[in-house]
Amino acid sequence: MSDTRIRRLVIVGGGTAGWLTAALLARALGSQLEIRLVESAEIGTVGVGEATIPQILHVNRFLGLDEDDMLRAVHGTFKLGVQLNDFGRLGDSYLHAFGDLGLPLGLTPFHHYWLRSRGRPAAQSLWAYSINAAAAAANRFARPDSASGNPLTSIRYAYHFDASLYGQYLREHIKPGAVQRIEGKVVDVRLHAEDGHIESLLLEGGTTVEGDFFIDCSGFRGLLIEGTLKTGYENWQHWLPCDRALAVGSAPGGPMRPYTQASARTAGWQWRIPLQHRTGNGHVYCSRFVSDDEAAAQLLANLETEPLGDPRPLRFVTGMRRLAWNRNCLALGLAAGFMEPLESTSIHLVQSGVNRLLAMFPDRHCDTKLADEYNRQTRFEYERVRDFLILHYKATERTDTPFWRQCGAMEVPPELARRIELFRRTSMIFREADELFAETGWLQVLLGQHIEPARHHPLADELDERQLDQFLADIRTVVGRTADRLPPHHEFVARHCSTPTPVEA
Repeated sequence: MSDTRIRRLVIVGGGTAGWLTAALLARALGSQLEIRLVESAEIGTVGVGEATIPQILHVNRFLGLDEDDMLRAVHGTFKLGVQLNDFGRLGDSYLHAFGDLGLPLGLTPFHHYWLRSRGRPAAQSLWAYSINAAAAAANRFARPDSASGNPLTSIRYAYHFDASLYGQYLREHIKPGAVQRIEGKVVDVRLHAEDGHIESLLLEGGTTVEGDFFIDCSGFRGLLIEGTLKTGYENWQHWLPCDRALAVGSAPGGPMRPYTQASARTAGWQWRIPLQHRTGNGHVYCSRFVSDDEAAAQLLANLETEPLGDPRPLRFVTGMRRLAWNRNCLALGLAAGFMEPLESTSIHLVQSGVNRLLAMFPDRHCDTKLADEYNRQTRFEYERVRDFLILHYKATERTDTPFWRQCGAMEVPPELARRIELFRRTSMIFREADELFAETGWLQVLLGQHIEPARHHPLADELDERQLDQFLADIRTVVGRTADRLPPHHEFVARHCSTPTPVEA
């Protein structure tokens, strides 16, 4: 019986996507695979100041990374959520906080009790019941006490860091000899005549790199998945109309906020990400409604400190490959698709794609049924993330610019429309399968952008008014006392993971 196991795996492209993929595969299958990564120092990466979501902690633990050492190397800070400004109405500000909101009682989610309380004298904001929101408001942070077991005091966090440095850090911490880096530009891709699978890469200078399975991390161009295999791309710009971005660093200054900021502008939105050595800023916008020069002017006018260079332009088309896995090629990162960084999902989608590959790891035949299942699950994940992002645009009452008028009036995908209407009528939210964003994430955006439910669940009426007031007051007390005991974010970073010397941008 012939051995059909995959022995030679080739990754095309470095950067965060390529080296994260290499690190995870080397850790999981390094004894079985010869892993080679082809990249060219002449080809730049997209990486700018990057925000993440809590799932990245699982990656670092799996790879055996020391969190403090990693954060020192990548000039990182901590993230408790995303502050969204001016999306629903001008002057609005709310936090999409990680972690729990309040406590459920039996089968009844917390927000139904909170909805019932809104007309009462002691009514408080939904975010008064979130430890992440309370800590973010005070610019405080500490790692959760693993011994407490209390969801009210368990901070859930992610990172802000320099994405290019994170890729380098991963590369340096791969077990020696587990991944061979090959410097060079791919100038040709050769296919097997009988099945159309990729056989080898020809590099500039004549080197040939053969493989049994190929992973395309070549960025927007999709060198293998599109350039060679002509897989096709599904354009989602009719729902997510922004098509350009400008990125620029600015000098460190002001509070080291433990959260990402996203502020709506006339035809898009602007990010602010605090790192130790600088602040990452960017303006994501729709070129049909604002010129590049106007977008740059808006970006620069809204920096807190002086810029450290000229804004760097980026063009993109929001969407995904029609197939993430085609023949013996899998696309990850920007080669697989792009969704704007409003909820910091890009690194997670790489991580998730690798996890899915490991769960379905093929032999050299690459059974089409296995690839079909991978593609089905990938599409489900991308579409649910897409819908969550669309909600930020659709759920707006702004009519002050043509861009926001168009967003508020647009037709949305049927699944998103169904979810919005269900919440509006019943206040109920249901997480489907293992979609990325949980009920609390949907709840915060829906309520934060003024989608008001008609009623709360009748089970929330089982408490009398005195019991309801006491239940809510007890939660607020625990959250408030916990937040007050946390150290300032900048002090925690200085004590645990400060970068030794300033680094020029």
